[in-house]
Amino acid sequence: MKSYERESFLKSFVIFLLLLEVLLAVDLWYEYQSRQQQMDDKIKMEMKLCAYSAQCDGFHTDFVERQKHIEENTLYKTNGLYVYFSVPTVKKYFIKVEYPLKQYQKDLHELQHEMLQKFLFYSLFAVLVSFLFSLYALMPLRKALYLNEEFVRDILHDFNTPLSSMRINLKLFKKEIGENPKLERMENNIQTLLSLQHNLKSFLSEVQTQVEAVDISTVVKERIPYFEVLYPDIVYRVELESCWIRVNRDAFVRVIDNLLSNAGKYNKASGQVSVMMQGTQLHIKDTGKGIKSPSRVFSRYYKEQERGIGIGLHIVKKLCDEMGIGITIVSQVGKGTTVKLELSAVRV
Repeated sequence: MKSYERESFLKSFVIFLLLLEVLLAVDLWYEYQSRQQQMDDKIKMEMKLCAYSAQCDGFHTDFVERQKHIEENTLYKTNGLYVYFSVPTVKKYFIKVEYPLKQYQKDLHELQHEMLQKFLFYSLFAVLVSFLFSLYALMPLRKALYLNEEFVRDILHDFNTPLSSMRINLKLFKKEIGENPKLERMENNIQTLLSLQHNLKSFLSEVQTQVEAVDISTVVKERIPYFEVLYPDIVYRVELESCWIRVNRDAFVRVIDNLLSNAGKYNKASGQVSVMMQGTQLHIKDTGKGIKSPSRVFSRYYKEQERGIGIGLHIVKKLCDEMGIGITIVSQVGKGTTVKLELSAVRV
């Protein structure tokens, strides 16, 4: 089960289980109140029989003088459980029948214990029902995602042949006529398509587990020339010294490519992109349009521009999480964006 499937399953499970638990708690609370009232009525009836028949096993009786604040046939629960009854032949006194408080508390405890057992039993049933419901609700999503991924895989497979053919023919063409700016632009466009292809592969699969020592400075300086050709009006400034980390190299290159591409693509005319280390953080800063909702940019398919399909930064976040790299974005509309990669966990 993939991460987004787990997220969907857990959300459905928790919401449905909470709903069932709330309904169960309310139902059992009303049942508890009803059972307690029935118990009180039963005790009061037994008190009444005790007052008339003098058969008072389990009860205490006493005669008290009539007073205005004393109500007849009313069950009192103040400092005990008792009822006042009139005596047919004596008008001056009431007979007070009392049920032992400890016994009443014991009866309540037994009732509460019974209701708790019932709640736990039904809760287990609710967990099972929620689990099955969540699996059932997940099935259409999994089917749709499977079809979507199969569609993307088919497209990637179909891309391989024409891209390979274009690269081979471009190399042969360069060999025949030599270096040429137009050929260089064509080569960069092919590289852009390859980068998009790699992004889609990253979107579909997990990061490979093998890691190696990678020099951040080397990776960035190797990738910068490609983006300088792609965005010739953008000035790329690199202030990096040798800094080694242990990551999957291909995945880290995907992250750098996506961030440098966004910094150039959404920059202003004659803008700048700065790449530098600050402590354990790699900063990629641009002077571009800025982001209205930085907290949402890692969500799949979210985008604030017409260009793109909204999975670039989602892939970046996915790759960073799988490599153990923290990522945050600070942005201000109209002034630019700074992406911060926290590398302390992967430093050599």
